[in-house]
Amino acid sequence: MYKSTYRSCHAIEWDESKNKANIIKHGIDFNDVPDIFRHPMLALRDDRADYGEERWISIGWIKLLVGVVVYTERHGGVIRILSARKATKKEAKYYDANIEN
Repeated sequence: MYKSTYRSCHAIEWDESKNKANIIKHGIDFNDVPDIFRHPMLALRDDRADYGEERWISIGWIKLLVGVVVYTERHGGVIRILSARKATKKEAKYYDANIEN
């Protein structure tokens, strides 16, 4: 687990059709996701499977809720959003217990 705050604004990208599907499934627009990189967050390497790329799972604030974002970091530091959703109660408690405000 890493505690992190991205201090500079990285380039962030996503697939718009994936964003539309994410809005339908989870109610979160990828346009709101950059918030998570502007505040303290928990970042964990996603090693549940071999995705062919290094993926990260971050827990932090997206607008007014604690959210979970899965992303990969591309060459040049470009962040590619893969999914975003509201954190479960367990994830939100984990965030609160492990983050320094």
